[in-house]
Amino acid sequence: MLGAYGDEFATTPNLDKLANRGIVYDNAFANSAVCAPTRFSLYTGMYANALGTHNMRSRYAIPDFIKPYSFYLKQAGYFVTNHNKTDFNYKTNDQKYWDKGNYKNSPKGQPFFHVENIGISHEGQIHRKKAELLHDPNAVSLPPYHPETPEIRYDWALYYDRISEMDSRVRKLLQDLEDAGLADNTIIFYFSDHGGVIARSKRFLFDSGTKIPLIMAFPVKFKHLAPQDMGSRSDVMVDIVDLAPTILELAGVEPPAHWHGKSLLNSARDITKQTAYLYRGRMDERIDIIRAIRDKKFKYIRNYLPHRKYALHLEYLWRAASIRSWQAECLAGRCNSAQQQFWHPKPVEELYNTESDPWEVNNLANKPEYQNTLNAMRQLLAEKNRHYKDIGFIPEGELVERTKDITAYELVNHPSFPIERVIETAEIASLGQTKYQSLLASRLNDNEAAVRYWAATGFTILNQASEQETQSLINLLTDPSADVQIAAAEALLKLNIIEQPLNVLQTHISQSPETIALHAANVLNEIGLQATPALATMQQVIIDQKARSKRLGLRVNYLLNALEFTVKNLSKN
Repeated sequence: MLGAYGDEFATTPNLDKLANRGIVYDNAFANSAVCAPTRFSLYTGMYANALGTHNMRSRYAIPDFIKPYSFYLKQAGYFVTNHNKTDFNYKTNDQKYWDKGNYKNSPKGQPFFHVENIGISHEGQIHRKKAELLHDPNAVSLPPYHPETPEIRYDWALYYDRISEMDSRVRKLLQDLEDAGLADNTIIFYFSDHGGVIARSKRFLFDSGTKIPLIMAFPVKFKHLAPQDMGSRSDVMVDIVDLAPTILELAGVEPPAHWHGKSLLNSARDITKQTAYLYRGRMDERIDIIRAIRDKKFKYIRNYLPHRKYALHLEYLWRAASIRSWQAECLAGRCNSAQQQFWHPKPVEELYNTESDPWEVNNLANKPEYQNTLNAMRQLLAEKNRHYKDIGFIPEGELVERTKDITAYELVNHPSFPIERVIETAEIASLGQTKYQSLLASRLNDNEAAVRYWAATGFTILNQASEQETQSLINLLTDPSADVQIAAAEALLKLNIIEQPLNVLQTHISQSPETIALHAANVLNEIGLQATPALATMQQVIIDQKARSKRLGLRVNYLLNALEFTVKNLSKN
């Protein structure tokens, strides 16, 4: 949404000017479509799902040997500052890696590195209306998945206004650098930590949520360090993990060998990266697991919980009038098929030609002529998930229980942990194919809790079970793992076995730690009228929130509101 990227509706003269004297990257991606997990990857040069920091708003520990780029810069003698935000989604004393103030406070003669966070274009800014808009809502070109409503048009125009305000802030920052006499001595990076904020962008692995602007501007003094000429464009594939090693190389520091990112300066000389690796975990109160691979033309998305629709009600997202109006339009039957997709269960696999279908609404996964592309990208994603020992396949309650004395990274890298079997079971379970039913049944008794969790989830997706398989699921209601109990309860509820599973969910939501209670609340939220007896329990959790977890109470309150909305509409029908 910048003029430099061809958006003629955008009003961004200052960033366009910066782009004209810098390098514009046309294929840059945030690995997660939300801020905090992306910031972790930016800060450490490592994929968040390989460290257990992929869930939004989590504070898990990471191994001591993994240090952020600011640690290495300080060691190299830099004055390192960060204005406004050290939200890196892991357990750390952020302040010890930063100096106080900003570059203006740096001692004379000491090189500086400064981060300036601009919140003007944050999602929350579309929750605040303006008296007068710069951009005309009637002139907005809507994506094909958004229906025609005044609220949607207004929010799009408002967001373009916020981007223009952000662009004005960039002008002020660049002028400050000029006034300090430092512009000719400073390399500038401009980028965002995820895509846009209008519904179906932020939090989702479509390009609207993961594709980001990236501009690198080198002054004449340092142009010999640049990977190509100023005023040019690059189509190399960039993950946000690549920025940390790029920063270190520019500072003359060798990036750590264990970092996942590769310097853009090196990649310009030896272009080997062909894809971006994208992932989604829990977003605030909503649990989902999605992974994706994007090359220069195609996007492959794999949904491991395909029975969950994209449009899971999330309190912060629903503050925007645009998504509420979209929901109302579809409930009233006024949405076309492209607009309805967001409100239905997800396909297991999605494949999009991003050149001809930039808004990613035409799923090619079932088209015979694209099967070679589909198979190749599916295989590549499976390899990446295994190579990075993707911690996201371990349910979060189980992860908390297993990482009291060790980090998640140490857990999955221990030779005894069967991470490949966990991932394989998730892949099989998500397919919902009867040919794997007996295999899933055997894995209901696996020694590893995460395998049992995915096997039980597979029966929810299958929505069928033999008498013996049903009994195995009933037995799992007393499994040592609470996440397994909840997964079994959901599968049994789909099989119309109500009383015992509902009791298990109500017990966990009222008595268990936050991550477990949240898992139970998510399931209750998805089972519609079957959850009616649990409404009172959820209400009591909200009342009791001060004695337990205020955050849990708030999250359950959000889910309760969504559940009551669902029950009300189902009752009407």
